[in-house]
Amino acid sequence: MKVLVLGANGKTGGLVVDAAIAKGHEVSVLVRDASKFQCLGVHVIQGDALKADDVLRAMDLQDAVVECIGGTKPWKEQTLERTAMRNIVAAMEDAGARRLLVVSAMGVGESAEQSPWWYRHLMVPTFLRGSTADKVAMEAIVRSSHLEWTIARPPILKDNAATGAVRVLGTKDVGHAITRADLASWLVDQLGSDAYLHQAVVVANS
Repeated sequence: MKVLVLGANGKTGGLVVDAAIAKGHEVSVLVRDASKFQCLGVHVIQGDALKADDVLRAMDLQDAVVECIGGTKPWKEQTLERTAMRNIVAAMEDAGARRLLVVSAMGVGESAEQSPWWYRHLMVPTFLRGSTADKVAMEAIVRSSHLEWTIARPPILKDNAATGAVRVLGTKDVGHAITRADLASWLVDQLGSDAYLHQAVVVANS
């Protein structure tokens, strides 16, 4: 499958690229500075996800998109993710790409009930208030599309090695953490699966 990864210069996005290559996919990335992305076997496209024309250009002949874009100041009001997603959805629908995998976060929507009390009542209203609002708006754009989408809502992301033990939480389960490597592997697995099509799910190790 031809897969476009956005946010590939981030920790999670870079691992998605590695996982997709390992599973035999043909990977492209859209990055603002092509000179800073070094990965053998990847088609590097220079451009900005906040510019509709750049995203449309990158979408040519793609089958699927994995979106891992995230800001660096989650407490600030922002429109990064919703703007990028608006461009992504429009470009996919125009180019005929169908499968969209999105990284959101635990605490968005009904997943607030799947988070520990301290995360729900302390982290989300303070440190994560800006990014959470942006992700809520971003998810609404995804849901209103005609694409084959799946939204992953991970809890706290860890940089540890992959455990291989990933579970999708039930509505009464509480999520605590997941390694970025496990999240990346799970996302790539969904490229060939309809198990969570048109669902937003919390994925966690614990």
